[in-house]
Amino acid sequence: MFNIGDKIVYPIHGAGVIESIEEKEILGSKNKYYIMRMPIGDMSVMIPLDNIETLGIRTIIDKSDSRKVLDILSQEPTEMSKIWTKRYRENEMKIKTGNIYEIAEIVKNLMAMDRAKKLSAGEKKILSNARSILLSELMLVLEMESQEVERLLEGTVK
Repeated sequence: MFNIGDKIVYPIHGAGVIESIEEKEILGSKNKYYIMRMPIGDMSVMIPLDNIETLGIRTIIDKSDSRKVLDILSQEPTEMSKIWTKRYRENEMKIKTGNIYEIAEIVKNLMAMDRAKKLSAGEKKILSNARSILLSELMLVLEMESQEVERLLEGTVK
């Protein structure tokens, strides 16, 4: 169980800070929810307490792990499927795991691919989503503003 003030990651949505724990009635059913404030877009997300494990909610990484993420981003792109639909599905599945290292791989590979040749609309969306998830967690871990982390990413990815 998490507490108010904890920094957590909600796979697919990104990282945020638990602002409160509230009981809400939705569709006639009362449940407790974490209310998480996202650092990007000033958005709040409600996370049902009884689904924490199935949703893959986890605490954010620590500073030493953030160095590993930046190391991944600084390496050469890795081999991806040549078939864009397969590549899209694989990247989508990786995002759903919430694994920060896999998300860093996606960002690195798709940023490099976008520089070499323009991405399809679907892959641009995947890149944007993965980048947003990565940014939100790094902002909280490194205690930096969005623009600072953006510059860090741009300067790190080859």
